[in-house]
Amino acid sequence: MSGIIGKKIGMTSVFDANGRNVPCTVIEAGPCYVTQIRTKEVDGYDAIQLAYDDKKEKHTNKAEMGHFAKAGVSPKRKLVEFTRFESGHRKQFGDAVMVDVFEEGEFVDVVGISKGKGFQGVIRRHGFSGVGGVTHGQHNRLRAPGSVGASSWPSRVFKGLRMAGQTGNKRVKMINLQIVKIVKEKNLLLIKGAVPGSNGSYVIVERWS
Repeated sequence: MSGIIGKKIGMTSVFDANGRNVPCTVIEAGPCYVTQIRTKEVDGYDAIQLAYDDKKEKHTNKAEMGHFAKAGVSPKRKLVEFTRFESGHRKQFGDAVMVDVFEEGEFVDVVGISKGKGFQGVIRRHGFSGVGGVTHGQHNRLRAPGSVGASSWPSRVFKGLRMAGQTGNKRVKMINLQIVKIVKEKNLLLIKGAVPGSNGSYVIVERWS
């Protein structure tokens, strides 16, 4: 696996070789820096910790300052561990990981935090159609969930029942998204389709070998 941390910039579209307009998400990926290397002998597993996005020193505590100083990099905002890195992409402390770990045309997975939409009812959250029957005496139940439980058995509501609640603001992984274009000078990835999260939010781009 190879991976990188990035930030969602927004949406655009490009024309492919056949003249078709392809909607794309623009991601500023890297540069990321190796701030920790975990080994099976010491930590029980192999992993590489990458750091991304500069942060002011006055907003960094002493423990974090020591952690970044050991790697020889300036303080960063986002830290992510990647496991099972490909042998060809093994890095050392302070090494930079750029968008060149990917190639145009290959498929990647993108992880992000979806947009939070607050507390929503069952129609918006789960696509319920409502109780309906407006000509049969329905007054204020058009968007209600309807019956949620049985009678004497089980005398409770089963866990996992689709009901109203917080919508969005969850970790979402979109798999098999194609990289349409790479702009190395600006550390940009143009990925076909939609990516979870709002503009400016952090995302993780992964490729599994």
